[in-house]
Amino acid sequence: MARLCPLFSGSAGNSYYVGNRSRGVLIDAGRSAKQLEGMLRLCGIDPLAVEGVLVTHEHSDHVAGLRVFAKKFGLPVYGSQGTLEVLRQSLAGLTLRPVEQGMELGGMQVWSFPLSHDSAQPTGYRLRTGDGRVFALATDTGTLLEETLEGLWGADLAVVESNHDKEMLRLGGYPLPLKRRILSERGHLSNEDCAGLLPRLLGAGTRRFLLAHLSHENNTPDLAYQAALGALVQAGYVPEVDFLLKTAPPENRTGKSFLF
Repeated sequence: MARLCPLFSGSAGNSYYVGNRSRGVLIDAGRSAKQLEGMLRLCGIDPLAVEGVLVTHEHSDHVAGLRVFAKKFGLPVYGSQGTLEVLRQSLAGLTLRPVEQGMELGGMQVWSFPLSHDSAQPTGYRLRTGDGRVFALATDTGTLLEETLEGLWGADLAVVESNHDKEMLRLGGYPLPLKRRILSERGHLSNEDCAGLLPRLLGAGTRRFLLAHLSHENNTPDLAYQAALGALVQAGYVPEVDFLLKTAPPENRTGKSFLF
């Protein structure tokens, strides 16, 4: 059975391991290589099990440790053409490969799909395991494009952004231009927007949800969880019976994994 290990999630850094104990992939590498390696080991994963890094986009909280980690373990780096072009100079000497739809990596098939974010060519990822289970991730998106919905549709486990509470953001200390950026269609998904999506995904077969990329300044795990839970319950679904709902911690200090 495949597992998701959310190593880091949030504005301080993002990285997820998907696979099993012997082989898999890393999605993003937004903390130092030392921290990534340590968190993998805490989750019971030997870093040598990682067969490649899938990059969602070029912002530092997703690529801060990418160069050192990929170089240390001799890993290819995959992403969209636009993302790789922006990163090409900083990743000179590494193997950079554009994602090919349906390609094999870490014992899984990989597809990418577009997101809406203020970066060159941001992408989410959909992975199918050898036993037919499907994982999908969509974070750092200000709106849900039709292609984003297609990428998430029918996944067994979905990681979805629940970045901010709109009222906390409105009343918080961020400068007005930054608030506008976050709220824009190329910013980040709010708790409300995420909550509205989950019943649709559950109706399409998704039973496991992980709320991710929560803002430390403009959100709390409880606010994100209650918004999502409320939408699912209002739609007639029963927690722990029809679905499992969790929030991703900024740092996975317990080494928690999610099987799917």
